[in-house]
Amino acid sequence: MEKGSSKITATAIIKAVQNYVKLPDEEITKTLADNQDKLNLSDKQKTRWHKKCLCLVEFENVEEIEPLAFEHQGNMDDWLIIEKIEDVVEGTSIPYNYEKSKF
Repeated sequence: MEKGSSKITATAIIKAVQNYVKLPDEEITKTLADNQDKLNLSDKQKTRWHKKCLCLVEFENVEEIEPLAFEHQGNMDDWLIIEKIEDVVEGTSIPYNYEKSKF
């Protein structure tokens, strides 16, 4: 989903995840620099994303799909772990439950 949109417009497979917490400033800079070939951040974005906690998610097999209407629920975060897309699509959604999240 594109931020501010209520449409799911692509599917992808997660290839890799790098999760960092409590990074000192020099490690933030190094992590962003080491991944710049994939991130392609502008100087403004490097400043914006200079954060002590970073989660870098790499996708593969990204494909555009026929847009699906996303049904947002008040208890949802920015990232959702779900078993199937129908669980969050209008008309077939179910109450979101963090107990099924696979961290």
